[in-house]
Amino acid sequence: MRLLIVGTLKGQLTTATKIAMENGATVTHAEDHEQAMRVLRGGKGADLLLVDVALDIRDLVMRLEAEHIHAPIVACGITNDARAAVAAIRAGAKEYIPLPPEPELIAAVLAAVANDSRELVYRDEAMARVIKLAQQIAGSDASVMITGESGTGKEVLARYVHTRSARAKRPFISINCAAIPEHLLESELFGHEKGAFTGAIARRIGKFEEATGGTLLLDEISEMDVRLQSKLLRAIQERVIDRVGGTKPVPVDIRIIATSNRNLADAVREGTFREDLLFRLNVVNLKIPPLRERPADIMELAQHFVKKYAEANGVPMRPISTEAKRVLSTNRWQGNVRELENTMHRSVLMAQGDEIGPDAILTPDGDRLDLAKTAPAVAHATMAAEQVTRALVGRTVADVERDLILETLKHCLGNRTHAANILGISIRTLRNKLNEYADGGIPITPAGTPGEYPRIPMGA
Repeated sequence: MRLLIVGTLKGQLTTATKIAMENGATVTHAEDHEQAMRVLRGGKGADLLLVDVALDIRDLVMRLEAEHIHAPIVACGITNDARAAVAAIRAGAKEYIPLPPEPELIAAVLAAVANDSRELVYRDEAMARVIKLAQQIAGSDASVMITGESGTGKEVLARYVHTRSARAKRPFISINCAAIPEHLLESELFGHEKGAFTGAIARRIGKFEEATGGTLLLDEISEMDVRLQSKLLRAIQERVIDRVGGTKPVPVDIRIIATSNRNLADAVREGTFREDLLFRLNVVNLKIPPLRERPADIMELAQHFVKKYAEANGVPMRPISTEAKRVLSTNRWQGNVRELENTMHRSVLMAQGDEIGPDAILTPDGDRLDLAKTAPAVAHATMAAEQVTRALVGRTVADVERDLILETLKHCLGNRTHAANILGISIRTLRNKLNEYADGGIPITPAGTPGEYPRIPMGA
């Protein structure tokens, strides 16, 4: 991890540096904002800025934002300066560390930045195959394309490949091609010379040079403009780049990993992505399946996130109840691992009692996950079915089927069409079953009057 210490830290500079280096960080010093910006523009980069609270942190935050430099700031100050600490947080610092620095505290901050929720947790065989391939190619310098839906963990896998490569001790630099305006992306990637365009107040080293010796992750590369793709292709082929406004090529030594949540073969056919660039990037393809296609990972990840957020929030670590596990296992997880993580974070905060129950498995709107997107009739039928099936041990399949059909019909107020849709059977099959039950003397819920129940479309 790359640490940039800004300021004198009230005489504690040597101590803080020693602690950071003992915890595996590479440390650079800057006396003030100007020198810090020169360091960052110069290509050394930083994963974390440790800044003297006596400096103007808001000014530093604004400078970083103006030049699209992304690095978290942790402020440091004398122990009893609570007012300065609050001001630093309000100005944009992520945390405050009192001086003199405690080794455990600095180590914890460095570990939090270094880990940054990038642990690779899996159990499903579908994911295991992807990881095995990643391990096989990690040691090479081959370009890698990682594909998969949003939230599946593409950047996590990219970092996994980097940490198992010969470049592991060198920088891992990530740039989101979709998050940076098109007219700025070229400068972000390749850097620029002073005066190259309005606002270019100094030479700026781009991500290619910053990543030299290490790995460059081009996140969501499908969003890159075709014109810029040709310049990227040259950089990959010839291992040289041209800064914006520059007059001579600059050699670079990097490994490229790219990600996309789109089908790039389709993008090639549509003319929005260069086929020759795809060939260059797609030497090895790591396709991450969506979470719904690796069911064994759901509970493994859920348990991991419960532990993580219980510790982070200082609350007891509760086990996940059987009913809650059922809710988690049957959800579609359109947002994949990212959605599951957020859901489990909420569950840790909302759970009461000894377990995390289904009432704590909520959507962002506060609705129960298993009921929130379900029409009222489906919700009632689902709950009824659960109540019925919990008492079914030792009974025949025919009895179970009969009770489920009758209970569903009851909650649909006798509407045969709604009940058949919920049960997943044809209306003809339902009517035949009901006739059979009626012939046996079993009372059947009569059909409700029109408009008594909301209409449920087929397949709901």
